[in-house]
Amino acid sequence: KVSTSMLSSPKLLSLEEDARKMGSGVQHADLIAKWLLHKLWSKNGSPAPLGITFLLRILHASLALSNAEEGTLQIANQVSIGPLRLRFEGSANLQGHRPLLQFSFERVELVLSGRKLIVRDLPQPDIRQRPFFALIAVDKEKGWLAARGRGGGLALWTTG
Repeated sequence: KVSTSMLSSPKLLSLEEDARKMGSGVQHADLIAKWLLHKLWSKNGSPAPLGITFLLRILHASLALSNAEEGTLQIANQVSIGPLRLRFEGSANLQGHRPLLQFSFERVELVLSGRKLIVRDLPQPDIRQRPFFALIAVDKEKGWLAARGRGGGLALWTTG
């Protein structure tokens, strides 16, 4: 595993510039994992407020990507505290040279101790309004994934 302290904002911004010019080289298979949110930065690379990152880590914010039909991925975003879990599930695919991981959530679940309390289907956004992550870099051996979200923030995830 890599020391994530080596993945500073300037390093990620440099990797992002390279990805914009040459593509990140991130492939479908590179993404298959459960990724735990490690650190966030604003659009310009300054650290996100410490409280937000701390809260999301305490809530075990995660991004899980697994194989689905050919060319698509299943995506799940969730937070949990103790036996209570809020989970958004849907589908995702890679688009373009960089690439972008475009996704949409199709359902939300609230689960307590393995018992589904609420399951709701979600309306689907117009294709042009789908959220995405612009993939900057991934290193499965060292256990990290970096991306910029549609809103402009940078995120670093690590594997367990």
